[in-house]
Amino acid sequence: MGGPLGPATSSHTRMSAESEKLAEGTLISHLLELRNRLIRALIAVGIAFLPAAYYQNKIFELVAEPLVQIAKTHGFKLVATSVTSTFVTPFKLSFFVALFVAIPYVLFQVWAFVAPGLYKHEKRFALPLVLSSILLFYIGVAFAYLFVFPVMFEFFAAAAPKGVEMMTDISNYLDFVLTMFLAFGVAFEVPIVVVLLVLTGIVSLEKLKTSRGYVLIGIFVIAAILTPPDAVSQCIMAIPMYGLYEGGLIMARVLNGMKRKDEDEKDDDEGPEK
Repeated sequence: MGGPLGPATSSHTRMSAESEKLAEGTLISHLLELRNRLIRALIAVGIAFLPAAYYQNKIFELVAEPLVQIAKTHGFKLVATSVTSTFVTPFKLSFFVALFVAIPYVLFQVWAFVAPGLYKHEKRFALPLVLSSILLFYIGVAFAYLFVFPVMFEFFAAAAPKGVEMMTDISNYLDFVLTMFLAFGVAFEVPIVVVLLVLTGIVSLEKLKTSRGYVLIGIFVIAAILTPPDAVSQCIMAIPMYGLYEGGLIMARVLNGMKRKDEDEKDDDEGPEK
């Protein structure tokens, strides 16, 4: 019995070796592609960092403008409590500005790496969702800067106890605003989360509609965690988040209808010929 099975066993061994070699070559090619994408993303951040570092003081003045305006009204000012803060803080900000500017290109590199493995109908939905998530993040940051900060800083300045002079360290201020930028940027991603939950089938659209009350409570809890411990900041975040949730339901209904239409057309194309 050993003789007849010998050639088949040898052939099977060669096929296994060729499959392993092919898989190894594919893995190496993917790793090389990932390395190239990462290098391009880092180069983009580096290019954006150069002008940001050159204008770092002016950029910090722009970011600090909401508090500076309140400071003029209430008679206080920003201070630097560390010897190195006057340089380190604007320099740190310039890095985040560079990342903020380059993030569309960075995400494009991520998309270029992932896209070849997606089906055509998946690409149709994935690309708009990626672009929408970038736009919503920017809108969230702009909303925090233009509308939230003036109200929030005015509230904090007015709430200072009598005899307490408010002086804000520039390093602490930068950490605070970066946290708020991230919080509002992520909070404005609510429509994308809703759409993904519906399109992936994790939660049905009808379930999300009937759970509005629980969602509203959850949004206020999340807003309380992400914002400073005051009702004003919590409401300023929670109300737009719930509005975005309703917008996400509308987007999910439209995209879900498009998905079902594509599936029906695909079934018709694959059906038996009459």
